[in-house]
Amino acid sequence: MSSPIPASIQTAPLLKQWIALGKDGRFQIFSGKVELGQGISTALIKVVCEELCIHPEQVDLVAGHTAWSPDEGYTAGSFSIEIGVAALRHACIYMRQLFALQASEHFAVDVGDLTLDHGLFAADNSKQKIGFHALAKNTNYDLIRVDTPLDANQDVPTLVRLPDDDFIRFDLQDKFTGPGFVHDMVRSNMLHARILRGPHAEARPKHVDASQLRSIEGVSELVIQGDFIALLGPDEAMLLRAYEKAYALVDWKLPNLPAFQEIETLLTSLPAVDEKVISQGKALPFAQRVTRRYSKPYIAHASIGLACALAEPMRHSADKAGLTVFTHSQGVFKLRQAIASAIGISEDLLDVVHSPGAGCYGHNGADDVALDAAFLAHFLQVPVRVQWTRQDEMRVSPVGSASLVELSAGLNDQGRITDWQAQVWSHSHLNRPGWSTGINLLGAWALAPQTARPIQKDQVLPTGGGLRNIIPYYELPALEVMHHFVPEGPLRVSALRSLGCFANTFAIESFMDELAESAQADPLEFRLSHLNDARAKHVLQATAVAAKWSSRGDGNDGIGYGIAFGRYKNHAGYCAVVVQLEVGESIRVQQVWCTVDAGRIVHRDGLLNQIEGGLLQAISWTLKESVTWGPAGITSDSWDTYPILGFDEIPQLHINLVDATDQPSIGAGEVAAGPLAGAIANAVHHALGVRPRHLPLTPDRLLQLIHSQN
Repeated sequence: MSSPIPASIQTAPLLKQWIALGKDGRFQIFSGKVELGQGISTALIKVVCEELCIHPEQVDLVAGHTAWSPDEGYTAGSFSIEIGVAALRHACIYMRQLFALQASEHFAVDVGDLTLDHGLFAADNSKQKIGFHALAKNTNYDLIRVDTPLDANQDVPTLVRLPDDDFIRFDLQDKFTGPGFVHDMVRSNMLHARILRGPHAEARPKHVDASQLRSIEGVSELVIQGDFIALLGPDEAMLLRAYEKAYALVDWKLPNLPAFQEIETLLTSLPAVDEKVISQGKALPFAQRVTRRYSKPYIAHASIGLACALAEPMRHSADKAGLTVFTHSQGVFKLRQAIASAIGISEDLLDVVHSPGAGCYGHNGADDVALDAAFLAHFLQVPVRVQWTRQDEMRVSPVGSASLVELSAGLNDQGRITDWQAQVWSHSHLNRPGWSTGINLLGAWALAPQTARPIQKDQVLPTGGGLRNIIPYYELPALEVMHHFVPEGPLRVSALRSLGCFANTFAIESFMDELAESAQADPLEFRLSHLNDARAKHVLQATAVAAKWSSRGDGNDGIGYGIAFGRYKNHAGYCAVVVQLEVGESIRVQQVWCTVDAGRIVHRDGLLNQIEGGLLQAISWTLKESVTWGPAGITSDSWDTYPILGFDEIPQLHINLVDATDQPSIGAGEVAAGPLAGAIANAVHHALGVRPRHLPLTPDRLLQLIHSQN
């Protein structure tokens, strides 16, 4: 039975769109999935080496380059392996099958009698070898299509593959030694730039004294158009000092912001569009009913590295000047469309090239800063590098939407769930360029204040934005889900790692513990009794065994153990977590046990890195992070007012990766966030006997919780 043709192959059906045969026996591979620190570049190279039996040193990767790469949409949603690797693997196998047939004709032997090693075919009875490059001379390579099912019945040559140890994280060398980030790029005659922006994404300058700004030492160019104000100079250090002086000279008009308040109060007070999105099954009689509310705040990307981009004029032809933009955007093709529209040039004259940045967890400031650089380079016709300030990063880049989740369920006398009802209040969780109408780029709104803003909408189920993972993975007789979509709020919102899954899984897994308590059942056994999926049960049981769950004790002594489970988007990776923590003046996570089943593992080290990073980020979100604001704009604009997890707070991590080799690879980059938050909340309850339901679990909030439940 043939496998379905990967979606990316259907939109890029030619072999040359994925693999090109270069000089000196090299292979150039192309991908629309880009390196965000998740190790996807290594996974892509590894797949090519596996299927073509070549060495990594023979491979050149071109990823996220609008002039060369296939358009695979955004690098997001944990689809890099599931979509990007699957497409490239399909193209490689097709290429191997095609060239193996030619090699068998060349040697006059069956395909099964061939050996493929270092990209060279050889016959068992011959010392002669022939490679892909030589065989391609007899092939019209440019016309080869790969958008047909693979021949599952074709014999396979003996494949000589490299061990996994040969596939280290190829992207790290440059990052460790200096030139690995877009921030490190330099061009001759390049100008550095800083953009003057207010303390909120909707802030606008009241009055600008251009002559005063232009006279500040370090400013060689001043560009003002509409509400867009840019200072430029050849010396970045001098320019930064000039920026600080210039900022003090501008007064800002801010939007009318609602007072800062608890998320439950805020979201239920804002206008919402109400829709019942699921109503299925038949509720059974219940002996008791449990109803609870949970919330998460607005969360910043809070990358330690700042948003940055470089743009330079390029001559496309004798009469057409173009532009190349280097950016750490997750969606270079959609960004190219938006930039071209914003600055009024043809897309054909604009190349957008992905270059790694630091800490990309969704739609951060990468797209906005790319437009800043593109406009200035186009306007001045010189290379321009723009880097945001820490205040820009925390005040005007998109943040993850706040969410309020209300769950209600019945329990019968046997401790079984009889029905489940969920309500979610939240904003859009996706406002990337190209997602909706208008142009969603900060600079576009400043350059032309009349620019149409995107219509606020959210992804619908089954993928979901604010509703992602609101459907429990447990077996339920009846389910009802109500969505209260809140179009407008106090902050600029968009995609942040796991979207609504973080809040929804936190709520579901906290609620499952509360239901287990009402049913007088062990939290692990209660979950297992409501699961039919053997893989889900396995990750829970394996994690419980590793953490010695049965020996955790009765709690209420300041040391707590909590368990939680989730399957990302209900069709991607499985993840179970047990947390051990200690509660003193604050909550300190001491150990985390985690089991992940993401199907067939492509690159173990990359997957492990993703899970480690996801766990640590989720600890930070759960215990510390919350965007705050006031009449003067965003107030959480520094590390003092927006703390993140410190290096000295990192717990011991015990991660078990299940290599389900008989299963397809499924997304894993975002599987850990929701279960980790639920496990922490459950562990706090085990440690203290009080139930936290609203994040973050800061010392002040914990103290209020203790006083309110005593």
